[in-house]
This record gives sequence, structure tokens and C-alpha cells, in this order.
Amino acid sequence: MRRVSTAILVVILAGGAALAQRALMPAAATAAVAHDPDDPAIWLHPTDPSRSLILGTDKIEEKGGLYVFALDGALRQRIGPLDRPNNVDVEYNVQLGERRADIAVLTERNQQRLRVFEIPPEGPPLRDLAPAGLPVLEGQVGGASEPMGIALYKRPSDESVFAIVSPKTGAASDYLWQYRLALDGQGRIAARFVRRFGAFAHAAAQREETGEIEAVAVDDDLGYVYYSDERYGIRKYHADPDAPQAERELAAFGLQGYEGDREGLAIYATGPRTGYIVVSDQISRRSRLRIYRREGSPANPHEHIEVSSVLTASDATDGIEATSRPLPGFPRGLLVMMNSRGKNFLLYSLAGVVGEFTTTAPVPDSRLRGPR
Repeated sequence: MRRVSTAILVVILAGGAALAQRALMPAAATAAVAHDPDDPAIWLHPTDPSRSLILGTDKIEEKGGLYVFALDGALRQRIGPLDRPNNVDVEYNVQLGERRADIAVLTERNQQRLRVFEIPPEGPPLRDLAPAGLPVLEGQVGGASEPMGIALYKRPSDESVFAIVSPKTGAASDYLWQYRLALDGQGRIAARFVRRFGAFAHAAAQREETGEIEAVAVDDDLGYVYYSDERYGIRKYHADPDAPQAERELAAFGLQGYEGDREGLAIYATGPRTGYIVVSDQISRRSRLRIYRREGSPANPHEHIEVSSVLTASDATDGIEATSRPLPGFPRGLLVMMNSRGKNFLLYSLAGVVGEFTTTAPVPDSRLRGPR
């Protein structure tokens, strides 16, 4: 594993406000995937942080795969072939009949389905829980039938697990599809459609390259889902389909100042309600991180103010993931960014990104709580 230097602080003015700006270098990198990396996820080991894992997709058609890496970037497992897997997410302590398990769920775009894998406590190999896949976006045609983004939400009140899926294309409203993941009558995991929701700014534009919605992230503790409307901003809704006014948009932020598409999304928690929403600005050879307050402002919990803008060494980043749990070599948490040129994922110490804004100690991911 190659270690490199950390950040250098400079100051710039953006829109009249002084923002801390860093040239951030990765602490490590994963091995390369075979073709085209896209989206990472982090799995946190329940008792031994050093055995935590990084998952990442290789989104090529027919020959794609899900890659599983150790924290030093070494490849531990490759699952494939998969037909253009795009995004992946992890959920913990999911009830599967008489037992519980941690799962990784990814979109297999060209097969119009989700794939579900169990992450054993001892680590790889991951086990396929639904070899035939879970069909999604049924009844749609073209890009509207192709799942890309995914985020998992575990509802605290009853521990129901939901998958929120974004297709390649969609309408100006009801862009996202939400499914409940549970066992069917034969003891197999299934996806039951729950609702559609979510605005999209450019659906009516009669031109090519109008952007799309791919990155989706859920804040389990606070019950919110965020997604990147790539050419417009970051949108926020209730993740619980049964929440009052669940169809109402709660916020739209990050509307200005981006050089590229709004891409990856991650939540970095510093307390039960505090922390940061991290967004990647997709720029060739130097993707920027834009960081917003998770808790909003004192007057409005849905007013997410940008507090930092951080240049990185990652090239044309799509997906990102973050955790505030201390890990070996990452005492204040880990940020993983997709890196196009290297066909890999770069690992950053979050101490170099949000340390100066963090006034409380990082907290373990609450999704790890409960019986296993």
C-alpha cells in the first residue's frame, strides 16, 4: 500500500464567501478493476475495525463485477460476471427469517434487476442471496427500465429495509422508485414496490446530455434521503414512505458553483444529528468535494449550508462513500472516491477534510447496533 501526503490549505472566495480549500491527497488506493469503476460502499466489521471492507462496482456490460477490497486496498473477492452493475449500498442486521445478516445490494442495469449478497461476519466470500435477481422498474422501457443508483434505508420503528432506486432516465416527477426488501412466502428475498417520488429538473429538456439522477444516499438516523440531480442540485425527501407528507421535497441545495456534474453523496456523522453531507463535483483529474452541514441551520433543519470546498486527486469521480468510525490508518473516518484514470478507488483520511469543522468526536455508525 502506497502512502502519500495529506492536504495543503489555501483560501479562495466563492460567491462572496470565504471557503476553506484543500488540495487533498489519498492515503491509499485499491487495486484496479478490470474495466470501469463506478460506485463504492463501506462495510464496517462489528467488532474488529481492521477487518472492515470496501466494495466497488466495475460497470462494464456482460463482464462487470462487484469487487471486495480490504482496507489496505488489496482485492479479497470478485463477483461476476455481472451485466453493467452500477451502484452498491450496504445495510446491517437485516432480518432474514430466523436470522439476521449484513447485506450488500447493487443495481444490475442491463438486466433490470437488483442483486443481493450477504456479507458474513468473518468476511469474504460474500454469498448470493438471490441468484435470479430482484426485478425492478417493471413496465418501463428504454433508459427508464435501467436501474443505476441505489440506497438502502432501515426504518427504526419496525426495522423494515427499503431500496431506493434511480433509473437511467425519468420524468420531471416520480423519478425514484422505492421497494421493501423482505422474504416472500417461499423464504426467498423479494422486492415489493412501495412508491415513486422525487423531482428531476431536466426531464422536459429536448436536447442530449441533460443530466440524470444516479447518486442516492440515505441518512438512516434522521430518516432522510438525498439524491444528486446532476445539473441542478441536491434534493432531500423523507426516506420513510409512510412519513407525513412523504411526497414533499424538503430541500434543494448545492444549486450553484459546480464545475461538473453533482455526483457522489455520503453522510459523515459527528453526533446523533450533527455532521456533514459530502458531495463530489465531477471534474477531470481533480474532483472537488463540497461539504454541507447535515443538521441544517438553527432556524431550519433543511437549510444545508456549504462549509468547505475541497479539491482532491480523484479523477472524474462518480461514486463516493464515507464513515466517521475510526479505522486503522483513518482515525477520524474514511472517505472512498471512485477514480476514473486509475480504474480504482482512492482512500482519504477524513481528518484532512472536515477536521477543522468537527467539534465533537466521530461516532460509530448506528446501523451496527442490535443483535447479529
